[in-house]
Amino acid sequence: MASLAVPLRASATPAIAGTGSGGGSRAADPVKVSCVRSKVTCGFPSVGASSSLASSVEPVRATATQAPLATHQSSSTEKTKVGINGFGRIGRLVLRIATNRDDIEVVAVNDPFIDAKYMAYMFKYDSTHGPFKGTIKVVDESTLEINGKKISVTSKRDPSDIPWGNFGAEYVVESSGVFTTTEKASAHLKGGARKVVISAPSADAPMFVVGVNEKNYNPSMNVVSNASCTTNCLAPLAKIVHEEFGIAEGLMTTVHATTATQKTVDGPSMKDWRGGRGASQNIIPSSTGAAKAVGKVLPALNGKLTGMAFRVPTPNVSVVDLTCRLEKSASYEDVKAAIKEASEGSLKGILGYTDEDVVSNDFIGDTRSSIFDAKAGIGLSSSFMSSSLGTTTSGATATGSWI
Repeated sequence: MASLAVPLRASATPAIAGTGSGGGSRAADPVKVSCVRSKVTCGFPSVGASSSLASSVEPVRATATQAPLATHQSSSTEKTKVGINGFGRIGRLVLRIATNRDDIEVVAVNDPFIDAKYMAYMFKYDSTHGPFKGTIKVVDESTLEINGKKISVTSKRDPSDIPWGNFGAEYVVESSGVFTTTEKASAHLKGGARKVVISAPSADAPMFVVGVNEKNYNPSMNVVSNASCTTNCLAPLAKIVHEEFGIAEGLMTTVHATTATQKTVDGPSMKDWRGGRGASQNIIPSSTGAAKAVGKVLPALNGKLTGMAFRVPTPNVSVVDLTCRLEKSASYEDVKAAIKEASEGSLKGILGYTDEDVVSNDFIGDTRSSIFDAKAGIGLSSSFMSSSLGTTTSGATATGSWI
């Protein structure tokens, strides 16, 4: 849903002076790149699509302050019917996003812990994104009406008991955070769903990042993963840098907004002692598999990236800092130019680029997966650089340049 961009530290954005082919067998110097991420779409562009996901994404402007939430315009009057399992942070935001799409209709929501009245309340009021701009009312204990359209509500604990077929739901967004393996998520198919999109990383389901590897999707795949917000932030950046200059190896650090699993005050957390400390009081080191997951969507980088996370006391938007050693010699200006070109071309609407003096709050509500911050990166030499990406997480887990 979460659906990342990477900010780089530099000033101007000059035209590319060449990708730099020198360096022979010697790997280029490290480059630091930062990205910001702000996408929580759970792969909606791919739902029911036979063509490239990237081509279906509505383009947005390139700077952080000029990226409005775009309403998707479909040439077809037929809508894709979607069900949502898990009406937490991601599930609610998926529904909000769907209300701005004319090609998607959410027909049912399942959550065993929330009744219809509480669903309506949680959907209407959002501490990060503000009140819902449309209309919502509770018709009865099993029906909500949003913007005049009725949505069925169920409270089944077992996914196989949810009658998706009765509601006409062909695709299910699995956003409970519980059923993240192919076997567990496949339970939705027993209720009549045709396809399942897991809104989190999966141990065994095929993983896709829009703009990176969605063309590898095969219609025979009934359960897929949309990866994590951090992976969605990092992967588009890594793709461009690797294609243009080659990444020999790299380390990623994500400065991550607070997530729902953290504690408001110190509390028990047996598997992660530091994770049990008060979220609003501490910077908390944590593990993340986002960098390694990039190797699953970009096999050429498998084993070349790893990283860690720091959870910080902010409610939304995270940043990914990527430091990598390049295979080809290049200046930081070359790297910026390549990323800017991609943000205006092949990855427009997915990877953003900004050279403005922005901060994390400037990306709240940004629909792009990742935003590269040109002033948040630096190059040590012609083969060693660091850059930052950011994305908004809308309260969900996120990492990346501006996430």
